[in-house]
Amino acid sequence: MLAACSGGGTAPATVATAPPAAAAGAPEVTVAPHASWADAILYFVVLDRFADGDPGNNRHVVRGAKGTFHGGDLAGLRRQLDEIAGLGATAIWITPVVDNIDGFVTGAGFPDWGYHGYWADDFGRVDPRFGSEEELEALVEDAHRRGIAVLLDVVYNHAGYDSDYTKDPRTRPWLRLGGECGQDDLTTCVAGLPDFKTELPEVAEHVLSAHLARAERAGLDGFRLDTVKHVAHDFWQEHRRRTRARLGEGFFLIGEVWGGDAQSLDPWFAGDEMDAGFDFSFQGSTLGWLQGRGRTVAYDRYLKSRERVRAGYLLSPYLSSHDVPGALHQLGGDRELFRLAALLQLTALGPPTIYYGEEVGRPGGDWPDNRSDMPWGERAIQPGAGVPRDEALREDYKKLIAIRRAHPALSRGPHESLASAGDLLVFLRRDGASGDAVVVAVNRGAEPAAAGFDAPAEWGSGPVADAWSGEEVARAGARVEVTVPARGARILTAGRPPDRVGRKDFDPRQAPRETTPWPT
Repeated sequence: MLAACSGGGTAPATVATAPPAAAAGAPEVTVAPHASWADAILYFVVLDRFADGDPGNNRHVVRGAKGTFHGGDLAGLRRQLDEIAGLGATAIWITPVVDNIDGFVTGAGFPDWGYHGYWADDFGRVDPRFGSEEELEALVEDAHRRGIAVLLDVVYNHAGYDSDYTKDPRTRPWLRLGGECGQDDLTTCVAGLPDFKTELPEVAEHVLSAHLARAERAGLDGFRLDTVKHVAHDFWQEHRRRTRARLGEGFFLIGEVWGGDAQSLDPWFAGDEMDAGFDFSFQGSTLGWLQGRGRTVAYDRYLKSRERVRAGYLLSPYLSSHDVPGALHQLGGDRELFRLAALLQLTALGPPTIYYGEEVGRPGGDWPDNRSDMPWGERAIQPGAGVPRDEALREDYKKLIAIRRAHPALSRGPHESLASAGDLLVFLRRDGASGDAVVVAVNRGAEPAAAGFDAPAEWGSGPVADAWSGEEVARAGARVEVTVPARGARILTAGRPPDRVGRKDFDPRQAPRETTPWPT
């Protein structure tokens, strides 16, 4: 039977015990909380594929099969929060934790379970394969103590295949199934899943109450909204009203509108239905330019076009996700180009989303390989124990995140083109409020490339440093001359090297920045 519409669980409570420290006596790793969501660094985790902290809840776990559960859970994520804080991420987005259908489907050509969390059987319960309500609350508490916000993925559009919702005579009328499914965005049954008639008051009340009650109990900081365009605007407007009333004005909503960019997301921003959306355009445009497809001036104009988002709302650029082939895979495993892609993402407008494991070289192939296990190398952490990882790449991510967080211009500043000839792209980001200015130069070509530009006024007459390499850059009066290595980049700032961000002993937690007390 379904749990009550209030979202109260019916499963026996499980006491959440504190996970052991990563090393005996080692202090927890913390990160300075972002001052606003515009300054956030999001880290997206498919919970089942990340870390198994409680083997006792493993069911349907066959780690060698692509469509089965692999054992990752809330307890495992709690144990590895230092991994995420150490990277510099300020927010975690985790896949849905609601109770999912118990069986599997075979349409993919292999048995495929609801390990991803999107095939709900009962919104009122946490799936015991992921943990318990208490463990979700403990995860949020532990994350907050480290300075990390927590976003939970929620689904309002559909239930799981053959779920209890389709069998219970009380809830069967809530759903469109089979021949009842329409052809438009609102009445289609996405991937043949039972489609909730959220236009019915009793359906809206059930799904809203379940998700909002869980957010309130756990102390969540926001939701990632699934399949946004398949639910009507009036529902999202009511959703916004209720989240603000029940969870606070600052409760953050970031939505998935398939194919979303500044223009196509605007109807949801115009209605103030969510705070941010995922920028589907960024991956293809960035990887295409790096691989030599299209002129540099066109990519430069694309980066400028991303500013057209409505004032007060945000676009989140990503390179990889659970629904598309990963960037490293699309680049044929070329890690030089992937580093440049990461550098462009972490110097772009909007809070970036890092997909778990791409920072250590998880290739993330075509579906379902884009949902492979988190690589843990020599660490005995299942399900990815023994899977190789690139620690040097992770260090590069840490440095890029630290640079971004030390320079408000990279989070908020407009894009100004300085050079876009041949294979060399040079642009300026500046933030008037802080007086910060950063010049980013990226060379996709096989030969070094040079460009000159007038130093931004914010730099004054002092020296110029490359925060990426730690080198000093030549300056003759107001003129700056820069040479960028083949398939390389520079991030230029005011200051004399060695820049704090470029030093090996730099601690990103100590970077100067505006912060607010936790929780916000």
